[in-house]
Amino acid sequence: MMSASSLPGVVWHKSSYSTDNGGNCVEVGTGLPGVVPVRDSKDPHGPALTFAPAAWSGFVAFAAGRAG
Repeated sequence: MMSASSLPGVVWHKSSYSTDNGGNCVEVGTGLPGVVPVRDSKDPHGPALTFAPAAWSGFVAFAAGRAG
């Protein structure tokens, strides 16, 4: 785990399921080769987790009910 603010060049994208009323949400970052950073949208300067692209894709597929 690392600080989200220590990831220069990352462009954060809020989940399309997010609302503007401060609900539970994650943001996924782009711009780092070979790494997918993820952070809590309510704490943009707090911790971020980083995943290998294949691991993140597997998680997203599982969460969407498309796991093989």
